[in-house]
Amino acid sequence: MTLTYLTRPARAEPEGLLVLLHGRGSDEHDLFPLLDVLDPEGRFLGVTPRGPLALPPGGAHWYAFYRMGYPDPDTFATTFPQLVRWLDGLGFPPERTVLGGFSQGGMMTYALGLAEGRPRPAALIALSAFMPTVSGFELDLESALPPIAIGHGSYDDVIPVEWGRSARDRLVKAGGAVFYRESPMGHSVDPTFLGEIARWLPL
Repeated sequence: MTLTYLTRPARAEPEGLLVLLHGRGSDEHDLFPLLDVLDPEGRFLGVTPRGPLALPPGGAHWYAFYRMGYPDPDTFATTFPQLVRWLDGLGFPPERTVLGGFSQGGMMTYALGLAEGRPRPAALIALSAFMPTVSGFELDLESALPPIAIGHGSYDDVIPVEWGRSARDRLVKAGGAVFYRESPMGHSVDPTFLGEIARWLPL
């Protein structure tokens, strides 16, 4: 089974791949406009896939809600391999790939970019997300880490800002180069920070 996704072509031969993963109950259209914000020069092939699960209260999902910080292991064990196969099938080398996501999509970004045995991408962007703890799945924080941008709303009442701070602290302790920003907002994306990320992207 392949994933449904939208594509924004690069303006010329793509220099890399930019993947954005949506949050819980949304779809591939949600973050599609952010491709132009993060890559205004059109250097990357931009893609936004749809989560493969249809769950209450509606929309697409990457996993079923279990408890904060702990994705449901059964649904995650089904969707994560699908996402890996889809990403690898796009044919871009990891060192030319930037992965990003919001909320559930940010959690999947951590999983894709930091999973034990997976190649490191060029950079990660995690917005209003947490690093996952899932039975049978391990993050590798011992190998060299890619640059990581983390953004979180100080007043986020869906995924409290403490989760963003915890991810920052874990990654810095592991030797990661983390670009961290808190914004005075709730569970949403700060457009000012997106502009900063566009200038920060290492490719």
